[in-house]
Amino acid sequence: MVDCRKTPSVSNCQMTIAGTHDEVLELAVLHAVTSHGHEDGPELRAGIEESMTPVDAAMA
Repeated sequence: MVDCRKTPSVSNCQMTIAGTHDEVLELAVLHAVTSHGHEDGPELRAGIEESMTPVDAAMA
């Protein structure tokens, strides 16, 4: 799971994405690029993967 609310942003984004690792990574990259103006690349993907949490842990 990726929770955009946990990443400080000017837009105060409320997006949360949950699913399999690959699904979440691809959708989070797409969201970061289209909604926040980031450029897709290894650094962005690594940062997103670092921020990913298991759904069970996030809901606890």
